Amino acid sequence: MMKKLLSIILVCAVLLSLAACGAQKNTDMVAQLGLTAESKAATEYTVKVNSAIYSVLDFEDKTEYEFATRGLIDAPEELELKDAQGNTVWSQKAYSFVDNYSECPDTVNPSLWENTKNNHAYGLFEVCGNIYQVRGYDMANLTLIKGDTGWIIFDPLMSVECTQAAMQLVEKNLGKLPVKAVIISHPHVDHFGGIAGVISEEQAADSNLSLEDQLASGLVPVIVPEHFTEHAVSENIYAGKGMSRRASYQYGVFLEESETGRVAMGIGMGQSTGSVSFVKPTYEIKATGEAYEIDGVTMEFQMTPGTEAPAEMNVWFPEMKALWVAENCTATLHNLYTLRGAQIRDGNAWAKYITEAISLYGKDAEVTFQSHNWPHWGNEFVNDYLADTAAVYKFINDQTLTYINQGYTSDEISNMIELPQQLARNWYTRQYYGTVAHNSKAVYQKYMGWYDANPVNLNPLEPTESAKKWVEYLGDTDEVLRMAKADFDKGEYQWVAEVTNVLVFADPENTAARLLCADALEQLGYQSESGTWRNAYLSAAYELRNGNAAEKSPNAKTDGSLAKNMTTEMVFDYIAILLDKGALSHEDFKINFVFADTQEKVMLHFNNGALLQYENANSDEADLTVTCPKTGLALILQKDMEKIKASMKLEGDVTKLELIINNLNQFNTDGDAGFNIIEP
Repeated sequence: MMKKLLSIILVCAVLLSLAACGAQKNTDMVAQLGLTAESKAATEYTVKVNSAIYSVLDFEDKTEYEFATRGLIDAPEELELKDAQGNTVWSQKAYSFVDNYSECPDTVNPSLWENTKNNHAYGLFEVCGNIYQVRGYDMANLTLIKGDTGWIIFDPLMSVECTQAAMQLVEKNLGKLPVKAVIISHPHVDHFGGIAGVISEEQAADSNLSLEDQLASGLVPVIVPEHFTEHAVSENIYAGKGMSRRASYQYGVFLEESETGRVAMGIGMGQSTGSVSFVKPTYEIKATGEAYEIDGVTMEFQMTPGTEAPAEMNVWFPEMKALWVAENCTATLHNLYTLRGAQIRDGNAWAKYITEAISLYGKDAEVTFQSHNWPHWGNEFVNDYLADTAAVYKFINDQTLTYINQGYTSDEISNMIELPQQLARNWYTRQYYGTVAHNSKAVYQKYMGWYDANPVNLNPLEPTESAKKWVEYLGDTDEVLRMAKADFDKGEYQWVAEVTNVLVFADPENTAARLLCADALEQLGYQSESGTWRNAYLSAAYELRNGNAAEKSPNAKTDGSLAKNMTTEMVFDYIAILLDKGALSHEDFKINFVFADTQEKVMLHFNNGALLQYENANSDEADLTVTCPKTGLALILQKDMEKIKASMKLEGDVTKLELIINNLNQFNTDGDAGFNIIEP
């Protein structure tokens, strides 16, 4: 027994010694390579890359800046908005460092710096006649059309606090008027989340009425494109946790605003972090050509599904010769695939809807205005702006397909494809938000999917296991790090980031690999013309140096109103996402649901981990029948079995419902997601 104890003590001592040696070796490599956890200056290679931009673009052309600042009525000297608890939810004041530079700093791509200066112009602006915008009060614009008696409001921002502040600026300068209608161009949260800042749920019109009757009722119609709510739920609830965490990288929410941190990202300064609301739409536009008069203002709608959002629409104002282009034209190259994650957009359809707008309205249009950035004026300029924007998406779509048919893969195409020189030189189609490289990958995915036809990639190893095998084959990781540092010193930042990240995934405690990977990513961020790429690179560098920053991310807070407005089908789909399907993999049972208030019947079949829905059906063989109002589904999501038993009629095997409730546990529905991204 004593020999066994001594043996255990000896093994533990050896392990502790090895751990100490590993830690010492790790520290030695950090010192040997001269690595630190501090943010670095731009290297000579980054300065060279950024300086080359001056030969690509005409920096004497200030047209976009003139448009960004044209029509200013009023703006506060400093803009910083706080919530009821005193937390800053939006700040232009944080970007005051931009005003301190007469030239672009070395740590920012000069083209992106121009976009940052343009997006730093904020306040209340006149577009034309009775059209106004509050810009720079959130990522999107609050747009107001003045009718005979009140405001028609387009896209009421992301956060309630931002919308309220914007309306205060409007009322200060233009007077207080009632809201006659709210029109939301598409179902991204930065366009509807602030709606409670202009109307309450009780002020919304009755969706059972025609639009004419809604307007006559004295309540406020909320007008959206068809399928708006289902796509809002898809992004913000079904994939909401994963998308939110990824969005923290895209928008750089835990980066500081500075010349080495967060600057603009193409469609605004960033994402506000206030309160997100939702008011159920009362009327859906279904077809191009639908025209209505609202408070004396004539509007004709153009449907553009599958462009910047699965449900989206432009609006033409014939009396004012003004075209609202939603987020289909935004004075930047946009995303066919967005880095936070979303459904792939159709570049071909995007281009065709823009050319349709030219055919329908181009002859008369004198101004285009949109939900991000600034308007564009003059019939000739407007038509060039529309046509060039369409051409960029069409070129990326068609050239990617050309390369696909020549046998090139997604990664090959993204490194090959370049815009024609004249399209690339336009300030309003530069890669501030989307990029040609990742948009070509979107086209590849749309037509070909994830598989590159190489059978080696059919079922690759999980990244951590693959990284461990690479390290095993590479042998001396210290030598790998020395080689990587030599490549870093030669400016080969992408390769250095790739190889050091393999070491990080094999051993997250390898401090030297973490710090060198961070340094490489930081330089890539400094070089990026795309604000979202910059944010992603710098966010990854931050987390490699400081650890997972998810808890520090100041994300927007929902009031639950979107979830409250889900249909029964949506709620059951969400339950299936939350469900521990492994725990139910050997279960096979049925539950009937009867909703007395909505007259709906749904039969759920829990089929060995899969949840199947049968609408307008109940089964005589069901194990349990639940009768309740539709609002009772909230109690299931809240997993409150006590209230369920007290308020619902349960006939049959109640343990089946308890089994479901006990297994709604696959992620936390309340807090923010905190999974790792740049490390395992």
